[in-house]
Amino acid sequence: MPSLHNALRASLYSAAVLMALPAMAETLRFKANLTPLTGSSSGASGTLEAEYDTDTKKLTWNGSYQGVATYATSASFYANDPRTLIRIRSFDSPFQGSAILSDSQASGLRAGAWSIVIRTSGFPRGELVGKLEPAG
Repeated sequence: MPSLHNALRASLYSAAVLMALPAMAETLRFKANLTPLTGSSSGASGTLEAEYDTDTKKLTWNGSYQGVATYATSASFYANDPRTLIRIRSFDSPFQGSAILSDSQASGLRAGAWSIVIRTSGFPRGELVGKLEPAG
């Protein structure tokens, strides 16, 4: 059975080499259609595109909006829990930014748990909202 022994040894060696290789970095892309927050009676709209680099753990985003009732005061990325993940202060359209994510934040982003809320002076609780979804 020397050939079986050699085949088994080669398989184990291959598995060990594969396990030792670093994980390949990916760039994950997301998008969000920004629509009026329920109860805001707003006619505003917008879009957001984001990329997450799994190697550097950096999230970058670009977005725009139009038709807000008053000027935008801030925006926040949220997960399914009520805590603010990333707060963006005082910006105009178009807007962009970046942040380094914790492992927990990255896990929520990958799981589809993130949304963005844009607040304006007329709607301080939020005028626009959008769920980040994988971009095809």
